[in-house]
Amino acid sequence: MAHRVCPWWLGYFLASPIRRWLLSPEPIVAPYLRPGMTVLESGPGMGFFTLPMASTVGASGHVVAVDIQSKMVTRLKRRARKAGLLDRIDARVATGNSLGIGDLRGRVDFTLAFAMVHELPDGHPFFSEVAAASKQGALLLLAEPAGHVKASEFDAEIERAQATGFTEVERPSIQRSQAVLLRKK
Repeated sequence: MAHRVCPWWLGYFLASPIRRWLLSPEPIVAPYLRPGMTVLESGPGMGFFTLPMASTVGASGHVVAVDIQSKMVTRLKRRARKAGLLDRIDARVATGNSLGIGDLRGRVDFTLAFAMVHELPDGHPFFSEVAAASKQGALLLLAEPAGHVKASEFDAEIERAQATGFTEVERPSIQRSQAVLLRKK
């Protein structure tokens, strides 16, 4: 499979009310979030999931949103400021080789990787960084678009996550996606 990063300008559609009407983010992430949690979101785009997660974790919580595209991060911050949630969000630009989350070692309660791992040339470094940042028992929700990522490719992503210390908990149903919930051992 060719590895291409979603163009930054497509972020406007991904954060639009039309997408929210088709796929509401709250029911997808709410079962795994509580106030005060530290959440990691990789590939947040312009904040479709980021803003609802920041609202759910509350003033005592924290969402670290990491994207490889600076334009996505700039627009995410703008949307977060407008929503009054910027103080709960640490929006970062990743490098091509790293998420840049070494400072989070053992602090993350929940990670969301929604429709982004397939854009990586090799998911193993990603899962290694997430595992290092995660507390024991932390959850990772991995979801990929069903029509875009083959089942065998998704299974390979799960195997890479398991090789870094995650175990499968369940396969939640997410519209037009294949998804797995994993827990750090």
